[in-house]
Amino acid sequence: MLISLIVPCYNEEEAMPLFYQEACRVAKNMKESHNADFEIIFVDDGSKDGTLHTARKLHRQDDRVRYISFSRNFGKEAGIYAGLQAAKGDYVATLDADLQDPPSLLPDMLDTLLTGEYDCAATRRTTREGEPPIRSWFAHEFYQIINRMSDTEIVDGARDFRLMSRKMVDAVLSMSEYNRFSKGIFSWVGFRTKWFDYKNVERVAGQTKWNFWSLFKYSIEGIVGFSTAPLVMAAGLGVLFCALAFIGIIFVIVRALIFGDPTSGWPSMVCIVLLCSGVQLLCTGIVGEYLAKAYLEVKHRPIYITAETEADGR
Repeated sequence: MLISLIVPCYNEEEAMPLFYQEACRVAKNMKESHNADFEIIFVDDGSKDGTLHTARKLHRQDDRVRYISFSRNFGKEAGIYAGLQAAKGDYVATLDADLQDPPSLLPDMLDTLLTGEYDCAATRRTTREGEPPIRSWFAHEFYQIINRMSDTEIVDGARDFRLMSRKMVDAVLSMSEYNRFSKGIFSWVGFRTKWFDYKNVERVAGQTKWNFWSLFKYSIEGIVGFSTAPLVMAAGLGVLFCALAFIGIIFVIVRALIFGDPTSGWPSMVCIVLLCSGVQLLCTGIVGEYLAKAYLEVKHRPIYITAETEADGR
């Protein structure tokens, strides 16, 4: 049994040796307890420090270590996808190099998958200690919003740290869309998932590469990637503006017939603007719905994913 650890890295020169030591400790214990072999795949996401040099060094001293180095910074999502493509394991884990995703959870996660009841063991943080309060608040609100707007449920506090069966990994790889949001993809493909809760862990070295603006852009990517609700909202606003315009027009006509038009056309001008704006928004929403269909088509997401069939007996 082979377990692949996929570790996306961006300027993680200081953290990688510490991660390697902890991963080796866990691998040694799991070799004894589960007869499991390991491979560690570091994905250098165009780092500007000595990340690639460290990966080469670890590879030379341990043939279980493999590495992929990007020509430039393509982002963590690209790193996860590249690692999944390269992984050879029967089970594949994605986790960060800073040890905020504790490798010590892997034995329990593997035990869960070996029961055959689950295809994925995922983790979520129960606390956000050490984070700025405003960032924690926005993160919580993001999960609330996306779960209201999307049919794909994304668990609050979910991490990218998870251990997956080969069957689930192949399903994730079948979704080769360019604009990726892994938390949504992991949820969209389905499969039975057991969640492991743990308290937030501080980085062992280095600094986080995620600032507020990058997290905000990432959250927008998640919303537009798994929901067409913003387009429906645009159409809804168009209908509302049209209704307000018609009410305003009726009010202006009635008032003009009874009291005249002392403001010399200003109310009618407002009604015309509301009507035109409403029609434009309504049409934009309708066009957007058609574009959303095309957007989902070009993603080439599979129509369905099989978890079990009578033919394979699983």
